[in-house]
Amino acid sequence: MLSLGIEGTAHTVGVGVVEDDDGRCRVLAKVSRMYHPVKGGIHPREAANHHAEHLPGLIKKAFEEADVEPGEVEVVAFSQGPGLGPCLRTAATAARALALSLGKPLVGVNHCVAHLEIGRGTTGCGDPVLLYVSGGNTQVIAFANHRYRVFGETLDIGVGNCLDKLGRYMGLSFPSGPAIERLARKGETYVDLPYTIKGMDVAFSGLLTAAQQYYDKGVRIEDVCYSVQETVFAALTEVTERAMAHVGKDEVLLGGGVACNRRLRSMVKTMAEERGASFFVPDDSLCVDNGVMIAWTGLLMHKSGVRMRVEESFVDQRFRTDMVDVRWRR
Repeated sequence: MLSLGIEGTAHTVGVGVVEDDDGRCRVLAKVSRMYHPVKGGIHPREAANHHAEHLPGLIKKAFEEADVEPGEVEVVAFSQGPGLGPCLRTAATAARALALSLGKPLVGVNHCVAHLEIGRGTTGCGDPVLLYVSGGNTQVIAFANHRYRVFGETLDIGVGNCLDKLGRYMGLSFPSGPAIERLARKGETYVDLPYTIKGMDVAFSGLLTAAQQYYDKGVRIEDVCYSVQETVFAALTEVTERAMAHVGKDEVLLGGGVACNRRLRSMVKTMAEERGASFFVPDDSLCVDNGVMIAWTGLLMHKSGVRMRVEESFVDQRFRTDMVDVRWRR
């Protein structure tokens, strides 16, 4: 069974084609384009215009890469939310048009749940706690009572946004996470930063301000990046371990663009090993936003009986992870 997915929640627009290979996700095509703002952060309307410009070509390229005819696809999925409104609407419009022209079912997918499902579908983990770390989202998620429950999350900004804001302040390119990781490897001195955990939740705005102040005072950029990574990732690892203990699970999965960071992987992997748990992370190309994860989750939803009429396919910028009825895991 073949599925095509369109991702368009923020800076990246992507198209993926997948096939169900005996319960595992077989990737047939994965293509994407990223919007790079000329100055500052993401401008939603400019990003949406970027997506609209590139989507027709990406859809065509995905079919060519998968070596399938459009009519062979059995379901069309799109990122329904959460995300930036103009970007979400652009992806949804493209998915509606494609589904209607092909006469195929349409499925709206929760972006956060898709990050978890692509991890389950490609790494072999069964029932993990997901540490989901991206630009706009930072959550600790686990399955309980037919839903993916959020056991901890950011109270202010996502970890990716924190890194991007700091990088922009220090003159680094967007996205700033990779540059900060490279600089952090050369760090030698740790500077004290706020370590904010409230129950199972984290907060990063105070840390961001403190890091900017250190930079203004002339602290080496390498030491600022090193200190930020060590503090932020330690907090994320701590709340993830708490969630694992709370729900009694022995698998931990990383997802989201920041999951590409090797230092974060190392810290979470060490925590898992010390607990006697298994550690999983998808390929880097599946950690960042992509159409494959939307296609795969849409396929799971369709096979479980989820149906959506075109007139019901509205987007939701605040589509919470725990709002999804996870029928396919019952």
